[in-house]
Amino acid sequence: MDKILEGLVSSSHPLPLKRVIVRRVVELAETPLSQAQCRAMFELGTRLVLQGPDAFQRQVGRQVLEAYGRYHRAEFEAFFDRELVLGLLQRGYGELSCRDPAILDYIQAGLRLIMSCPSVLELFELLQVEALRLVCERPAPPLCARLCQLLGDFPQCLPRGRKLSLAFCQQLVRSIAHFQSRGSREAELRLYVSQVTQVSGLLRSVWKAEPDTLLPSLQELFAVIAAADTPFEPSVALASLVQHIPLQMITVLIMSLTTDPNVKDASMTQALCRMIDWLSWPLAQHVETWVIALLKGLAAVQKFTILIDVTLMKIELVFNRLWFPLVRPGALAVLSHMLLSFQHSPEAFHLIVPHVVSLVHSFKSDGLPSSAAFLMQLAELIHCMMYHYSGFPELYEPILEVFKDMPKPSEEKMKLILSQSAWTSQSNSLPSCLSRLPGKSETGKTGLINLGNTCYMNSIIQALYMATDFRRHVLSLNLNGCNSLMRKLQHLFAFLAHTQREAYAPRIFLEASRPPWFTPQSQQDCSEYLRFLLNRLHEEEKTLKALSSAKAAESRRNEESQAQETIHKAQVFAEALCKGSEERTLIERMFGGKLKTTICCLNCKSTSQKEEAFTDLSLAFCPPTSLESASVKCVEHAEMKDSSVVQTTISASSAGETPLSRLEINSGCNALTNEGILKDFSAEPNSETKSEFNKDQDNRDVSSALVGKSTPSVTDLLNYFLAPEILSGDNKYYCEKCASLQNAEKTMQIVEEPEYLILTLLRFSYDPKCHVRRKILDSVSLPLLLELPVKRATSPLAVVSGSWSVDVEISDIGENLAKKLKPSGADEVSCPQLVPYVLSSVVVHSGVSSESGHYYSYARNVTGSGSSGQCHQSKAFSLISPQNKLLAEESPCTVIENELDTEMPKEWFLFNDSRVTFTSFQSVQKITSRFPKDTAYVLIYKKQNSTCGYNTNSANGLWVNGDPPLQKDLMDAITKDNKLYLQEQELSARTQALQAASASCSFRPNGFDDNDPPGSCGPAGGGGGGGFSTVGRLVF
Repeated sequence: MDKILEGLVSSSHPLPLKRVIVRRVVELAETPLSQAQCRAMFELGTRLVLQGPDAFQRQVGRQVLEAYGRYHRAEFEAFFDRELVLGLLQRGYGELSCRDPAILDYIQAGLRLIMSCPSVLELFELLQVEALRLVCERPAPPLCARLCQLLGDFPQCLPRGRKLSLAFCQQLVRSIAHFQSRGSREAELRLYVSQVTQVSGLLRSVWKAEPDTLLPSLQELFAVIAAADTPFEPSVALASLVQHIPLQMITVLIMSLTTDPNVKDASMTQALCRMIDWLSWPLAQHVETWVIALLKGLAAVQKFTILIDVTLMKIELVFNRLWFPLVRPGALAVLSHMLLSFQHSPEAFHLIVPHVVSLVHSFKSDGLPSSAAFLMQLAELIHCMMYHYSGFPELYEPILEVFKDMPKPSEEKMKLILSQSAWTSQSNSLPSCLSRLPGKSETGKTGLINLGNTCYMNSIIQALYMATDFRRHVLSLNLNGCNSLMRKLQHLFAFLAHTQREAYAPRIFLEASRPPWFTPQSQQDCSEYLRFLLNRLHEEEKTLKALSSAKAAESRRNEESQAQETIHKAQVFAEALCKGSEERTLIERMFGGKLKTTICCLNCKSTSQKEEAFTDLSLAFCPPTSLESASVKCVEHAEMKDSSVVQTTISASSAGETPLSRLEINSGCNALTNEGILKDFSAEPNSETKSEFNKDQDNRDVSSALVGKSTPSVTDLLNYFLAPEILSGDNKYYCEKCASLQNAEKTMQIVEEPEYLILTLLRFSYDPKCHVRRKILDSVSLPLLLELPVKRATSPLAVVSGSWSVDVEISDIGENLAKKLKPSGADEVSCPQLVPYVLSSVVVHSGVSSESGHYYSYARNVTGSGSSGQCHQSKAFSLISPQNKLLAEESPCTVIENELDTEMPKEWFLFNDSRVTFTSFQSVQKITSRFPKDTAYVLIYKKQNSTCGYNTNSANGLWVNGDPPLQKDLMDAITKDNKLYLQEQELSARTQALQAASASCSFRPNGFDDNDPPGSCGPAGGGGGGGFSTVGRLVF
């Protein structure tokens, strides 16, 4: 019968006829047959299955085996024995190779037929050994998938025992690493993916049945992808294993991997690169989760060299995966993490910038529902990166154009995303025994390292940096090739804005900006330093402008004769100096104001006036008696003009110092008429003043409220200093008209307000008896909002203008000043205007004398448009408020301050040398009450509704973070330093890890800082005054 069947299937008869005859032969399997006949049919069936030239013959062979094996099981058991199976697996069948999947198909069919026979156990034992041998021989994907299918159907064939089972899993992992797709057509790729899925599914089953094999398998997997000297590139098919690793193991595995001292950097880099390649595997789940977890784990242990190298090598590959919808979600997640964490340099972002526009166009045109959502995520990512790395309009303009119809994330959201994504903010996967290395604080601001009693400079620099419009002007200057002080300030501001360091060491700027008379490593006056710094910057700019103008004019006249050239040089330089004096410098535009001093002779009523420039106003403290008389004077003015009177004084000759004689000068106060012209009190000054005061007391006016206050405010000090004063006695005024010394009345008025109003509270007074400078520890209330009265002239005024001066010397007050002033011959018609200001920063001195203590500053971002701390004209308040509002228990000043403080959380920052923390305006107000020796010293107010603010829409709208783009050399310097910083952190982390391995680790209660030393400022936003019992402290 076997011969007849064999001849039939190989004949040329029609296929339907063959099928009918085959069916009859299969049906005859139910009839009794001899052992020889059964064996002949089994051999025929085996031959047709394994060597059949066409699908019909192979199908006939399977039918014959199944039918005759079922009805003649004992005979088939004898035929399908160990020798047959071993021969097939090791030698093949005829011309058929032993590595042909058909062999395994045949064996699997035979196992099904003898499952109930005792001999099957012997075959299981054989297959356990042979399966391990096969995977060790690195079978191709079809054979490996067929083997895994057989082992999946017959798990009894899996290698038994922990050792063999573990070896099988490890070898199977290595076999997958050798997989390569042989085709490029979709059908071939789908078949390849299904084969890989079959193999990874078997591994999952083994891991689930024997959990002990999982970790060694993963170790083998890492060894494969970490090897740098392999003769082949491990297959991306290994990505199929990731989806079967429990996500709960991420933390443990990543921690173990990143802290293992046996894992070299080169191996980790290679492994991470290959894991990123896995993003192209279409069906793998959680690949991006593991890649991101490993990236975070490496950042947590400060292995930044690996992260930098991998990001630069693979960022373009990850971006290109976004073109393929099937792998787009994972690729976008990894791309976002890599870009947002790579914050020390724009290099990685700029690698993908040229490809963004074409990808966005593809997203918009492909019509896939998921593309719109991915486009929104991509737009947010790109906006964050352009915000962080502004200053490349030629690169970003096409991107802004393609994203113009899409919503842009808010600045606060972008800041939050960036702050949470930086490498230095990663804390997961940290070993519990390792301390957290310092990174930029949660505020996103950079501290300044104290270089040895340099807190006076640090506090001033931070206050100037937080003066937003000034900072933007400085950063926008084109100072290439210039070694000026302004260039060094620009360099310092750029690093404060973009460095990843927790604190920056301003050594170069310290050496360049320190006044010559300042002794290094010793305490200095921050107000004196600020005055010197602004004056240096101003004079430097004037000189540079004059030289530049002279050179330009000289080049235009280079063809003239030598004699004419000499004459023109002198003329041009003189013209340049005049032009330079007319054009305002940056310091003048930002901090410069003008103060007009008027002296009226009380005998002949003639007046003389003088205007002088200033950059700060130094405010003395009012003696109690003077405060009361000043209140009377101020009330009369407030009633008649319904506005405010501000008393201001420009600083004394010694920075921050108020001679006691100056306090006596201001002891007499007089009132102003409603036209703003001084009123003559020579006949009966006491009676009129007294009657006015009594009238005001009866009316429960503002004066009583001010006198009754226990804590003076900046308003009171301003009123006191701008109040008229009588020049009498030894301080009489020399009147040229009278040709003699006469009693006179001196008034000061602000005629031109600065963009930034700097107020210095004169807390250090000289005691002639003890020959020391004592500190006035009185608390002063700081208004968040104030209005400054500015008396602008409505007609041209002949001004006797002095040279640029940061302060008016005390020696100019009195007779010397009077002799310098010339009569103007006419009264000026003034038009008072209230200019609103909002508090920008406060520099605090902690200590009991100017020779000891500590400086720190509170500050916030305030722009001319009021983006931060914005106040509206309707809500602003005058320095002297209307009666009905001051009679209430809480002043309108306090109400508005509280409203603004609650509406804008985390708006204020505390800059204490290297430390920067969030704080609140309430902490600023209560600093002296909490720490009696910590007192406000220098205040900076920003003019609101200003038109002088920097245009943040410059450069075609590419100032995405508000600040102007940096010059290339500055950006390169910052990038280089950021990379150096990451390398320093990595070295420190490795040193810590080595120390931790040899000794137990311990934490100090406050992180890296010891408990706050005396005189320092607690990180919670207060200070470190320590009460009056503390001994005087040196600056640290």
